[in-house]
Amino acid sequence: MAGGGCVGLISDTHGVLRPEAVEALRGCDVLIHAGDVGDPEVLEQLRALAPTFAVRGNVDRGAWAMELPVTEVVEVHGRSIYVLHDLSELDLDPLAAGFAAVVSGHSHQPSIQSRNGVYYINPGSAGPRRFKLPVTLALIRMTDGDLRPEIVELGV
Repeated sequence: MAGGGCVGLISDTHGVLRPEAVEALRGCDVLIHAGDVGDPEVLEQLRALAPTFAVRGNVDRGAWAMELPVTEVVEVHGRSIYVLHDLSELDLDPLAAGFAAVVSGHSHQPSIQSRNGVYYINPGSAGPRRFKLPVTLALIRMTDGDLRPEIVELGV
């Protein structure tokens, strides 16, 4: 895709990678996991679909999890995306740093907000259902440098 593509965003899988999530992410150029992976097998399955970047969440423990960074910068189609698990721990100005988007998880509440031209995206939780929240992930469609994020509710 000249100048375009798809970035798949997933978070809070807590060791469960649902087949519906795999289908929704299929065809994406890059995948980003915003923490609380829960099991390294989840990352192996995601890497079978596309290059995968992941950060460590508060439930990620053990040697495999310690290898995951706390924050990550992902460059996709000329745009920079900043990734961390808990948005309350954001310690930089994304606009001043040149980020097009900030991706986080932790709250299990899917949301897309735009502030000062920067998207703040929480794909929600794609793992075990928590409370009455939907099971979701997010996609960013990129066309000629423009980002079009959307929340995808998984039919589970």
